[in-house]
Amino acid sequence: MGFSWTCPYCNRPCTIGSNDITNISTHEFIAPEYERFKSETIVIVCPNKDCRKHTISLRISQLNKDTYVKVKELYHWQLVPESSAKPFPDYIPLALRNDYEEACLIKNKSPKASATLSRRCLQGMVRDFWGIKKKNLFDEIAALEDKVDATTWEAIDSVRKVGNIGAHMEKDANLIIDVDSKEAGLMIWLIETLFEEWYIARHDKEQKMKALVALAQDKKQAKQNSQQDVSADS
Repeated sequence: MGFSWTCPYCNRPCTIGSNDITNISTHEFIAPEYERFKSETIVIVCPNKDCRKHTISLRISQLNKDTYVKVKELYHWQLVPESSAKPFPDYIPLALRNDYEEACLIKNKSPKASATLSRRCLQGMVRDFWGIKKKNLFDEIAALEDKVDATTWEAIDSVRKVGNIGAHMEKDANLIIDVDSKEAGLMIWLIETLFEEWYIARHDKEQKMKALVALAQDKKQAKQNSQQDVSADS
């Protein structure tokens, strides 16, 4: 029985079957505290025939000491590809894609730095897509408020606030406000959503508008050619 999976290379959702996944290495070991664990190296090959690229991950799980049944997964590392970044089209500015990809790459290793990169990527999007350029991100997001829906605006402002934690030290150096990998992941999700809702939606709309204009021109030309043929036959 298969399971749903999205390829990190082609970004296509698919169903993974037994022919697409291989457990190439499994080891069970006992820790000094006499807890039993299991490590697995897993390879998944994308079933999309136009992709067929592979991913490699390492998982470590805790097992029941007596039954050897899996109790819970403790760690999960994505080895290949290193980053969880989705592929986005070239018409999204390279600087934005670079910040996004780096934020994904360090999400687990340095969530605060990842949040800072998401904040910078967001500011770049506001400036590039909406043409809003103020003295700081606070003013730029304030100017954006009447251009997007309320929920999106609040989420964008939240990225600014959380990103500030990574970008600026608190006045009290002993006050530690952390950002964990799940929170950094939420910020990355917003960046991905805005890439799709702003850049990709605009591009798709432009392409369809151009296709409609081209269709009308083709029909007009076909009508003219038909009229000329009728005149030639008369």
